[in-house]
Amino acid sequence: MGNVELLMPAGNLEKLKYAVKYGADAVYLGVVDFSLRAMRKGEIITLENLKRAVDLAHELGAKAYMTLNIFAFNSDIKHLEQCLEIIKDANPDAVLVSDFGILRLLKKYMHDMEIHISTQTNILNYECVKFWQDMGAKRVVLARELSIPEIAEIKKQVPDMEIECFIHGSQCVSFSGRCLLSDYFTNGERKANSGNCSQPCRWSYKLVEETRPGQYYEINQDNRGSHILSPKDLCLVKSLKDMIDAGVDSFKVEGRTKSLYYVSAVAKTYRNAIDEILKNPEADMEKYFLELKKVGNRGYTTGFALGENKPDSYSYDISKGLAGADFLFEFRGKKVDFESGNNLYFVKVKNKVLLNDEVEIITPNEQFHSKILEIIDEKGEKLDVANTNSEVYFKLEHEPVDYEVALARTIGVKEYVS
Repeated sequence: MGNVELLMPAGNLEKLKYAVKYGADAVYLGVVDFSLRAMRKGEIITLENLKRAVDLAHELGAKAYMTLNIFAFNSDIKHLEQCLEIIKDANPDAVLVSDFGILRLLKKYMHDMEIHISTQTNILNYECVKFWQDMGAKRVVLARELSIPEIAEIKKQVPDMEIECFIHGSQCVSFSGRCLLSDYFTNGERKANSGNCSQPCRWSYKLVEETRPGQYYEINQDNRGSHILSPKDLCLVKSLKDMIDAGVDSFKVEGRTKSLYYVSAVAKTYRNAIDEILKNPEADMEKYFLELKKVGNRGYTTGFALGENKPDSYSYDISKGLAGADFLFEFRGKKVDFESGNNLYFVKVKNKVLLNDEVEIITPNEQFHSKILEIIDEKGEKLDVANTNSEVYFKLEHEPVDYEVALARTIGVKEYVS
């Protein structure tokens, strides 16, 4: 077994930092105009700060791949031509594409740029991989519809091409993400393949018979309707060894619009899992699967990786990801209480925390339980509760060493996560 890459999403600059701190070897990022994800929160990555984002990844010791994987119209091509110098100056380690026109522009004006081919191109066979290799690509992101033996066959046939595969995260109901449902249901205002999908596959549906307008029938016995199009989330942590043996070079996690907690906890889990497998190929991955239940998910599936996709790969009763542990607070700073000499940690509260609550604290290298001994507001008043979105100081029973990127969540896994 050789080295493999953990590739995490960077939805904004803060998530980029946490993704790398928690174990990513590389991050993928995009700007709204040319990416398949439209970010809305935090310091989003734009053409203006793209170079800063790439430089930040490099300073932290990671690679940064830029996504230019929209299907481009004439107007997109014209806009991209105006932005090529900015992208070139930002100097990402590679650019991810799916459109032939964008590829042609990059080869013409940025011929030294490393090219990765997006999963949007539906790469399912080794001849397709050879085609992209002939076009100058160094890496392909294989379609999620492939099984592990099929991936191994592709790597065997094209051993000198880098193979990237999704290993975790939300899945699109459409074939490799090429879907028009959002375009139709929003009259073209939320285009799925321009980074602004409204996710109709997560909506609840009822059945109406054509000759009986207005008479709605439940698709199953659920008064909320049925999420007949909503796939469960992909989780292949238990198949890590087989995927490494198949020749996968880079393991990709979906989630540029997911929370800071999601990105950090998932990166930490897969970093530890990959490192353990490389040292001990027979290591049991069950403990890492349990860790991944603590982040938002719609139930987990192995998708097509172990063979044909099954009916239980769809989440018929929920569409929103439910986390097995609640994200409670993130650390923002530290000060010393001069009267007592105790450390007080300044935190941003994400979900209500009570005095004397037991919480689980995670950092890139730590994971332990601690008790909230004191809650103090910015005026110095002691409180019994820290409400959601408040910023307060906590005195902790056990303190993190790497507090600057520490996060806290509830202990254990809620039973409704499957």
